[in-house]
Amino acid sequence: MHQRRPTAPRVPPIEKVAVKAREAMAGGPVNAINVLATLATNRTMSKAFGDFAQTLLFRGSVDARLREIVILRMGWNCQAVYEFGQHTLFGRSVGMTEVEIYLVTRPVSQGAWTDVERALLQMTDDLYADDCVSDATWAELETHFDHSAILEFMFAALGYRVVSGVLNSCGVQLDGGVPGWPTDPGAEGAS
Repeated sequence: MHQRRPTAPRVPPIEKVAVKAREAMAGGPVNAINVLATLATNRTMSKAFGDFAQTLLFRGSVDARLREIVILRMGWNCQAVYEFGQHTLFGRSVGMTEVEIYLVTRPVSQGAWTDVERALLQMTDDLYADDCVSDATWAELETHFDHSAILEFMFAALGYRVVSGVLNSCGVQLDGGVPGWPTDPGAEGAS
């Protein structure tokens, strides 16, 4: 069971940082002003997280679409709407459909996932539930990936679990133009 999330920032974004971030991101595909301006409250942690995220997102070796499935699933499990919204944008940019983004929020059995995708979703659920990948899930992962890739996927899941907890606790609010929780694409127009 999840606790209520703050509806206003507990750690206010630093306005000077927000202004610079707005200028830097103007016209770009990403709008992550609130997270940057909030994490700037602690420069050491902000730099460490930034380096980690940059490495994972732009210098990692695993398939970007599969990585985003893992990150979105952890964001959903943690009920971190900011994280989920930002990574909805990343997911779209690497080919995820609106249906897939929605299905990340549903039980694994409800999606038409491949064996690889199911294994990664289950890995993420195992890590969220018990901070350990089960033997059965590990064996399935090993049929699809080498240990290097498995480690990278675990770092994606657990790194974004940490981020989700920080963002939830600080009350970081969605930036303009960043989506919140997905709705069932099949429900549109149905009445």
